[in-house]
Amino acid sequence: MKMIHLPLLLVTALFCAQGFAATDQQNKMTSCNADATAKSLKGDDRKAYMSSCLKATPAGTPQQQKMKTCNASASSQSLKGDARKTFMSSCLKKS
Repeated sequence: MKMIHLPLLLVTALFCAQGFAATDQQNKMTSCNADATAKSLKGDDRKAYMSSCLKATPAGTPQQQKMKTCNASASSQSLKGDARKTFMSSCLKKS
């Protein structure tokens, strides 16, 4: 009977551990918070710093970059409504 409980316990522990893994956003929040503390920022200065630090992102995922490119292209062509939707769909499907 104890042999059955041990594998179940291990599987449960694995699933729980994955739920507690820090996300990229949480890691970024920790880093920004540490930087703000190191700079001894308080009040509105700290809020402003945290806001700009958290918004500052690297280039982004390839899908995000593609979305920005397609969106800019659709805007430059002044596309609206269904024409914009069709353009965005075909643009995002291109490799």
